[in-house]
Amino acid sequence: MSVAAPNTQHTPMMQQYLRIKAQHPGQLMFYRMGDFYELFYDDAKKAAQLLDISLTARGKSAGEPIPMAGIPYHSAEGYIARIVKAGESVVICEQVGDPATSKGPVKREVVRIVTPGTLSDEALLDEHQDNILMAISTQGEQFGLAMVDISSGRFSLFEIEGHNALQAELERLRPAELLYPDDSGLPQLLGKRPGSHGRPPWEFEPDTARRLLCDQFNTRDLSGFGCDHLPLAISAAGCLLQYARDTQRSTLPHIRRIQVEQHDEAVILDAATRRNLELDLNLSGGRSNTLASVLDKCRTPMGSRLLRRWLHRPLRDRVTLEGRQDAIRWLIEPGRSEDISEQLRLIGDMERILSRVALRSARPRDLERLRNALASLPDLQLLVQPADAPLIKQLASSIATFPQMTELLQRAVIDGPPVVIRDGGVIATGYDAELDELRGLSENAGDYLLQLEQRERARTDIATLKVGYNRVHGYYIEVTKAQAIDMPADYIRRQTLKNAERFITPELKEFEDKALSAKSKALAREKALYDELIETLAAELGPLQESASALAQLDVLSTLADRAAALEYQRPQLVEEPCIRIEGGRHPVVEAVLDTPFVANDLELHPERRMLIITGPNMGGKSTYMRQAALITLLAHIGSYVPAQAARIGIVDRIFTRMGSSDDLAGGRSTFMVEMTETANILHNATERSLVLMDEVGRGTSTFDGLSLAWSCAEYLAREVNAFTLFATHYFELTTLPEQASGVDNVHLTAVEHNDHIVFMHEVQQGPASQSYGLQVAQLAGIPAQVIRQARDKLVLLEQDSRSSACQPARNPEPPATSQNGPVQNDLFVTAAPSAAELQLRELQPDELTPRQALEALYNLKQLLQ
Repeated sequence: MSVAAPNTQHTPMMQQYLRIKAQHPGQLMFYRMGDFYELFYDDAKKAAQLLDISLTARGKSAGEPIPMAGIPYHSAEGYIARIVKAGESVVICEQVGDPATSKGPVKREVVRIVTPGTLSDEALLDEHQDNILMAISTQGEQFGLAMVDISSGRFSLFEIEGHNALQAELERLRPAELLYPDDSGLPQLLGKRPGSHGRPPWEFEPDTARRLLCDQFNTRDLSGFGCDHLPLAISAAGCLLQYARDTQRSTLPHIRRIQVEQHDEAVILDAATRRNLELDLNLSGGRSNTLASVLDKCRTPMGSRLLRRWLHRPLRDRVTLEGRQDAIRWLIEPGRSEDISEQLRLIGDMERILSRVALRSARPRDLERLRNALASLPDLQLLVQPADAPLIKQLASSIATFPQMTELLQRAVIDGPPVVIRDGGVIATGYDAELDELRGLSENAGDYLLQLEQRERARTDIATLKVGYNRVHGYYIEVTKAQAIDMPADYIRRQTLKNAERFITPELKEFEDKALSAKSKALAREKALYDELIETLAAELGPLQESASALAQLDVLSTLADRAAALEYQRPQLVEEPCIRIEGGRHPVVEAVLDTPFVANDLELHPERRMLIITGPNMGGKSTYMRQAALITLLAHIGSYVPAQAARIGIVDRIFTRMGSSDDLAGGRSTFMVEMTETANILHNATERSLVLMDEVGRGTSTFDGLSLAWSCAEYLAREVNAFTLFATHYFELTTLPEQASGVDNVHLTAVEHNDHIVFMHEVQQGPASQSYGLQVAQLAGIPAQVIRQARDKLVLLEQDSRSSACQPARNPEPPATSQNGPVQNDLFVTAAPSAAELQLRELQPDELTPRQALEALYNLKQLLQ
């Protein structure tokens, strides 16, 4: 902060500001002043840039102008959202003192710190995405990770080993904010990841962490959570919990248990695989044309988030997966899924609403939505009670009904309440007699005074008596001086005028006391009643959260059943034996966007057929075929039905993909380096229970280097690893690998050439491809005709040179032979391609040539032949 003068030279107001700001030097502080949040000095300059608001000055303090920027407090949410999205944090400093009784500046305190990883407000969150706060503790290649979603209360921890595993978890969880010890080497490993920042090492101290966790969960030790053997993860969890408490200014009552994630429970997906399979983000970073976009028809936001968690963490436990399949089988019966879905639409985001209840930040419309959700539970219970699927029965027992709480909210909260409680109008009439009276006094004061005036006229027999109000003296009863002689004994003189006397009675005094403060008292009473409601709900937080969790699972299962019926997915058979047998498999995303029918294909991998060498033209469907195999396998491992006529799938431990081209310029890695790094990860970590997709390995370097690498990688996977592998390549030399390694077979994607045009059949057939159709694909892409002709001429010369070199096909990745014209790539598929003269002759149209053009064409043909 650019403040040169000592604090004592500033005004009392700025002294207070600077004292609080000194505790939060790296965060933007919203300092409440009346109806505005003000920012000063460097905070004001930064906020003016981030929010595109005016930068002004607030007079002077210590002789210097004070840069200032401000926003209305009632519209602060939108501004906070923009700041947090930019990766900044906001400190909310509110007035907590009474301006009427304060001497000097009104007392202010920090009531909340809004950071990217600790959001809970609905307006600041993406309803389809978890908002993760993560902490990492490290010791060499060992990493302890702890994560919490403040907006839902999920809290989990685990330990992993190796940089690749860490990158995979970061890609899976995509934390909004990441904490690490600032004396560690993690910044170099993490790169410039938004929202990551160091914390003091003492916050990761193991004993302190254990004490904090035991205090949070009210236990003597952590043995009941099964995490005693994870010291690094516990250290990370301690830092995480302390940071969350500090920012929320709360004990986080909705975080009620620790979930320990076991590494061997899930199918491992590395970071590259998650990107290449486009589970919920496409390669451009958007959400369209992803697996989640096809499947996610969930009726609740919490269901959508759970579905994405399932997709990113497929499971290996057959019992769990078959339980989900049985649930889908029951739900897929006509009418069941639709009826349940209609009830689920009324649930809303119950998970996040309950978190805001726990944090005492729930808003009136949260309570309205919660009321509607609770009111729908009895009907939902009736729909799921008859289920014969064990998982549905289990969920039904977890979804409790809350009749007393439902009735309370129905009595207490009006329909369509305002956004905030600040201006009242939330508590329903008839809920509280005192509030109704205060509102009546405030809203019906005129009627009461008119009735009082009529009663007092009749009582005193003075027809000219009137009841009035004066801002200085308050309410009064006025009569003339002559009439004032014989007033009743309870009339107390309040004011004497020239021709009139003004009185007040005990009844009018009581009304005055109530009426003058009725509005403020009504607001205070309503706020107190609202807080009581929140406390009542918070007392039932445990059962409510359990019900919300079960509702989210029911939503996902219902959605998967709906998708299976609508898209003609079938139940896969899960087996322990190693195999992947798919009949009529389809790519779920490509099928969804095609206007024409998708060409389904079979896949068969088993112990005697572990690798397929896939050849065929570009755009022929090799990548689609490979990806659909991975997606069908992944869907089977979340318990879903799959896009195929039938499938028999053995449990896999990992799915790897090496597909597409990308670079890492910021990290100093070329496209080929990225490719080789991903390939190395596969070769080191794949097992015989893994599914591996390899596409065009070795294309980023010279022909023979690439061929040698591709051959060696394929042979290593076939001979040493024995993983189920789909290996797509344009190096036709690899199609001889089945002759030298067992368990390897050739398949190809078909295409038909007609009149120099190519038609892709997208059909997988046995054996190697006969040619690559590269020039035809280039022609389809719009390459100029002259370039295509020149390429064909060059192709003929290269093929003739290849034939004249008399090189035999390479059986092993040894240095290839060379001719007098340089290196020659060996080709298994030397075909009698048309010569340049024949190609030009085909294109001639004799009827369209003049005699001179015909003679020139003849000379050109002769020259080509020579």
